[in-house]
Amino acid sequence: MTNIKVGAVIRPQATSVEAMRSAWTGADAMGADSIWTWDHFFPLFGDMDAEHFEGWTLLSTMAADTNNAMVGMMVTCNGYRNPELLADMARTLDHVSGGRMYLGIGSGWFERDYNEYGYEFDTAIGRLRKLEADLPRMRSRLSKVNPPPMGHLPILIGGKGEKVTLRLVAEHADSWNTFGPPENYGRLSGILDEWCEKVGRNPGEIERTVSVQADDVHDVGRYVDAGADHVIVALNAPFDLSPLASLIEQRDALV
Repeated sequence: MTNIKVGAVIRPQATSVEAMRSAWTGADAMGADSIWTWDHFFPLFGDMDAEHFEGWTLLSTMAADTNNAMVGMMVTCNGYRNPELLADMARTLDHVSGGRMYLGIGSGWFERDYNEYGYEFDTAIGRLRKLEADLPRMRSRLSKVNPPPMGHLPILIGGKGEKVTLRLVAEHADSWNTFGPPENYGRLSGILDEWCEKVGRNPGEIERTVSVQADDVHDVGRYVDAGADHVIVALNAPFDLSPLASLIEQRDALV
């Protein structure tokens, strides 16, 4: 028996709040295991000045609108919020959702976000060093908040950096996300296993999630074979949910 989870990212660009709410409530009703949005302030492709909405505010609405799926950010930019505040935000939404929250985090990369919103962009290694320093602060705050999270509240780290990011995953994360294709995913998953051995972590403790495009959902077994536990399809407005339906059908057929 193969256990695989499936989910969808509802991308908040070139769309409306009403359309996104319809998409994530639909995905929840269909049986998605997880539903996500992203943490940017501007579109990432297409019309770079199209409509766009802030992710954590959307995530709070998603947490309240849904009933079954885990919810989270794919992924939060670490540089946009104080780590203690971020941990408290995630804990609060864990209660709003009834214990269905991921704390998704990454070092950040989209320079326009930083420049237009007044954050220091720094260098790639500088942003990674900040993430390394902030992850223990998040864990510490989660251990102190009253009341504590309702659920497990896994920390998911997104990224593919072989020398630093995957080491941070091995040291700090409950879940890890990067992108396909399967060959690339499998290679990076193997490197994560090597980091787990180096730091004394059981690699089986880390959930392996993979983000795929809507045209790459036809054979989920390719990603299962590459080591993925959880396949997440990115959806753009107007939010055709058929790629998610395909993933759900394949998931159910593997049980």
